[in-house]
This record gives sequence, C-alpha cells and structure tokens, in this order.
Amino acid sequence: MNGKLYLVATPIGNLEDMTFRGVRILNEVDYIAAEDTRHTRKLLNHFEIKKPLQSYHEHNKVEKGNKIIEDLLSGQQVALVTDAGTPAISDPGEDLVRLCNQNNINVTSIPGAVALINGLILSGKDTRRFCFEGFLPFNKKERNIVLNNIKKDTRTIILYEAPHKLKATISDLYQALGDRNITISRELTKKFEEVLHITLSEAVRYYKEYEPRGEYVLIIEGESPQKIEEEKVEKWLEMTMEEHLDFYLKKEMAKNEAIKTIAKDRNLTRKEVYNYFNQN
Repeated sequence: MNGKLYLVATPIGNLEDMTFRGVRILNEVDYIAAEDTRHTRKLLNHFEIKKPLQSYHEHNKVEKGNKIIEDLLSGQQVALVTDAGTPAISDPGEDLVRLCNQNNINVTSIPGAVALINGLILSGKDTRRFCFEGFLPFNKKERNIVLNNIKKDTRTIILYEAPHKLKATISDLYQALGDRNITISRELTKKFEEVLHITLSEAVRYYKEYEPRGEYVLIIEGESPQKIEEEKVEKWLEMTMEEHLDFYLKKEMAKNEAIKTIAKDRNLTRKEVYNYFNQN
C-alpha cells in the first residue's frame, strides 16, 4: 500500500501553538521534509522529536519531490513542514500535493497556525469575503497586472511581504489603490507582536521613520462597490447618448434592449432615454 503525506502546520512564532496531534504525527512518520532543516531541527529539539530530516524547498522541489513520491509509493509515511505556519500556502508544498494527487497518494492536513488568517481576524476588516494574493510578483509588468486586478476587487485583500521589500510594496499599493485603510501585522503570536491600523498614506510616512523588521501580513480593505458603480457611470457619461446607443447596436443588440441597458448604465429611467431619442 502507498504511504501518506501529512501536511503539518507549525507555529508562526509562539511554540505553544504547536498542536498535540502535530507533535504525535511528527513522532510517528518515517521522516520529515522541511523547508529549512536547521530551522525545523530547533522545533524538533524543543519537542524532543527524533526523526530524520530531508530538505524540500523551492530550489530542489523537482528532484526532492520525485524522491518523496517514490518513498510514499513504497509505503513510507512522510510529514511536510514549512518554516512557520501551514505548508502548501505560498511555498512549494503545493507542488508536492499535486504530485501526490497525480499518483493516487493520500494526503491529509494537520491544522494549525496560518499567518494570513491571524492577520485577517486581528484587522477588524470584512472577513466574509477575502482574497489572498501571497507575495506580489517581483517582475514589474506582472506586479502591475496584479495591482490593477486587486484595485477593482471589493473583497478584503491579504498580502505577505518581506521586510526588505515592504517600503516599495506599500508605496506601490498607495499609487495603485489610493489611500485605503490597511492593517499591517508583524511578529504575530510573538512577544513583540505589532498590529497597525492605518491608511496607506500614513504607512508610507511611517516607514520613512521606522525600518521594517520581521515578516509582514498586509490586510487591505476592498474597493467600495459604490465607487465602482460611480466609475462605471462616469465612463458611460464620457460618451454621447448617440455613441452609447451605437455601441450596443454594433453588438447586434435590439434597440429596445439597448435603450434599457443605456438607462441602467447612466442611472436614468427608461422613459428618460426613450424621450431623448424620440426628441432627437
């Protein structure tokens, strides 16, 4: 029989957040695949877990991923951990899970800390609808595409960022999104946990004075649905009524249907639009 891959969440700062089940699984598997074996060794020593460690990270995921799959197919039990938090979120664990799925290998998760969720629930922002974008792309063109997409998103937006890139990211967010409210968290669950509830413009000024330290979770309020509707109306108002009608007629829309759509686009009544075209 095939073995099983265990995705074991580890603390994001406070070691007391390690679960009893997580400790038990790490003690029971044949070996542990870790993002940074030196970092994970400290965790294992703290909980007196004596299991072999193998590295599995972004730069060796193809070679090591195939080796882990071979071991799982031979019946071994393997745990995957990341440096902090839940594996397979913004790390190569997702590739290993995909390989397991392709090879009919059972995968299960041992839940625990997730930095993005901790940051979200501390923010006081809308938790009913949110999106997680991970780290913004480094490539400028790809970065601008993502920023343009999230600019129109009405959901709460969650990002991760490293300290040496935080200033640039805050500045880019301010330029792309305008002056929205943002919650900036760092050192989550640790002794010097910090949660800032400020605007993007205030954040730009703040980090001119204070140097970023630690890993960051950024929680940004989504765009106002009302503002999006207002911008849509403004776009249509740049056209004349005749141009607006012609736009829909060229799409082979019936005139009556086009007039109804124009009324909706411009926040007018159908009667107002009908009267305009009857009088002109």
